Amino acid sequence: MNKHFEIIVGTMLGASEYVADAIAERLDANGHTHTIHTEPNLDDIKTDSPWIVCTSTHGAGELPDNIQPFAQQLTQSDLSSVNAYVIGLGDTSYDTFCFGAKEIKKHITENGGKLVAEALYIDVLEHPIPEDAAVEWFDAQLAG
Repeated sequence: MNKHFEIIVGTMLGASEYVADAIAERLDANGHTHTIHTEPNLDDIKTDSPWIVCTSTHGAGELPDNIQPFAQQLTQSDLSSVNAYVIGLGDTSYDTFCFGAKEIKKHITENGGKLVAEALYIDVLEHPIPEDAAVEWFDAQLAG
């Protein structure tokens, strides 16, 4: 059954956008549709379509600037109709590894949303091309 997915991107330097684009290609190849949100606003995002949130972490564990307003919206919303996948990009040499993705995950689940699968936290030291790890994981989710 073909679905529409909402791909929500939190990025500072572009790596999360590459991951989102690679996931979008997989969705296309599997006959699904998608909308990519690089300036996410909850008013523009369907809560009855599965979400794929791809975000990096910036600075001392903060979310990227482009996704901070969206994260704030999540804290004030009923997300009970949301089913989400969360993909975080980070570097394990920092003690704030994937804090951005963990924050988004927390906002979704604390406001009634559900994670379709355990969040994926990609260590860019181990996976220098994070989109490969993300696509492999997402293919397994679609097949499951």
